[in-house]
Amino acid sequence: MPQHEITVKIWREAATIKIPEYATPGSAGVDLCSMKYCIIKPGELTMIPTGIRLAIPEGYEGQIRPRSGLALNHRIIIPNAPGTIDSDYRGEIMIMLMNMGEDPFSISFGDRIAQLVFVPVAHANFEPVKQLDATQRGSGGFGSTGIK
Repeated sequence: MPQHEITVKIWREAATIKIPEYATPGSAGVDLCSMKYCIIKPGELTMIPTGIRLAIPEGYEGQIRPRSGLALNHRIIIPNAPGTIDSDYRGEIMIMLMNMGEDPFSISFGDRIAQLVFVPVAHANFEPVKQLDATQRGSGGFGSTGIK
């Protein structure tokens, strides 16, 4: 059972488009499905429509995440993962997919192409300072932790 639930209003382009649902009680995300047939050529980036629009409650975002099976088995990725759907966006949910494999990949109407996870969002109040607190890591960047 989830810690808390939110209500997300959904508009579907056609009644044949399935309302997203959780596959199991422990699933973090719902599957999003393709609204069209297409073939993604190797190295190609394309936008896939889902045929749905959402009204995500204020204080939350929708995160578009890849399906692990598509990445592992076909090298189909979401290059900007996680993609963000803001609470005030009302356009169609589109999924950016890229074929990193060597073979064309075909998508049919209704295929599961991504996951959608709802996450609370905090807004920051920025406080200008002349100096930041020192930490053990300091300004060490990419790959700097765990090196001795």
